[in-house]
Amino acid sequence: MAAQIPAEERLTNLVVALMATEIGLTKQQILASVSGYRQRADGKQDALEKMFERDKEDLRALGIPIETLGDHADPNDLREARYRIPKAEYDLPVDIEFTSAELAVLRLAGSVWSEESLSRDAQAGVRKIRALGIDVDEPIIGFAPRITARDAAFAPLQGAIERSLVVTFDYLKPGEEAPRRRRVQPLALVEYEARWHVFGHDVDADGDRMFLLTRIVGDVVVTSDAFPAELREGAGERALASLEAVASAHSALLEVTPGTEAALRLGRRAKPAVQGIRLPYVDLHILADELASYGPEVRVVEPLTLREAVIARLRAVAEVHGPAEAHGPAEEKGGS
Repeated sequence: MAAQIPAEERLTNLVVALMATEIGLTKQQILASVSGYRQRADGKQDALEKMFERDKEDLRALGIPIETLGDHADPNDLREARYRIPKAEYDLPVDIEFTSAELAVLRLAGSVWSEESLSRDAQAGVRKIRALGIDVDEPIIGFAPRITARDAAFAPLQGAIERSLVVTFDYLKPGEEAPRRRRVQPLALVEYEARWHVFGHDVDADGDRMFLLTRIVGDVVVTSDAFPAELREGAGERALASLEAVASAHSALLEVTPGTEAALRLGRRAKPAVQGIRLPYVDLHILADELASYGPEVRVVEPLTLREAVIARLRAVAEVHGPAEAHGPAEEKGGS
């Protein structure tokens, strides 16, 4: 059985899909293509349609303008209705501009605050700010809800940073069989490509390090050992600059099937290339996880290490869910 997609991710995927189309999508197209519906293909059609109707009303209640389009010849004929989100009603006014620093702060605030902590007007403002994205005109990134401030390590790390206290935690790097204990002066929490990192000084290694929160194993222990608060000054900017430098130094050449979910999500972070798209990345293993999740919608051309990592993940899925002969097709369609 396919993994269940969280409701908030399904809603975001729906928003992305409806913002990406000018002519609109039919209900059947939505149920068949939007992540969160299509994984439940074994469900009853009427149940999926009811889920879509609830989602549509929930989004409208949040102030997102979902438009229903009837037949061209007869606009009142809604038997084959198409749905879309008109960007003109969703975007911020064109005369509003933000600096890169202001955008970073707004995106961070929008990621950390829960919906319950915001007024209705503020919720609408955050949605419009997210619609800008880093390039000011990018809609909500579909994968953003997958990793949020709800990582268990977030709260204790945030508290330790505010009080300038050393923390210890077990950290599991890809390829290692067991986690290693780290003793860190946490200086800043930064969100990059919808994933939270803690930037700090590794006491034992005597050097600055970046740690992905999802790779922290077990609890974060806040010690009573303090460090100078001055070390935190400018730490967030240094951390983001470091991540951007890594991303600019690593890129993947991908071939993506047009009109698919992979094309929609990856295309917003990539640049066109002669053979496909060129996608910068920070962590090969995390990107391999994402690319493998798209199955036959994406093919890795280079680098070879990423290609092999995606194939390994597809083979693992095939071994769990199908016979050995499924390896060949999975390899050809997904990561080769």
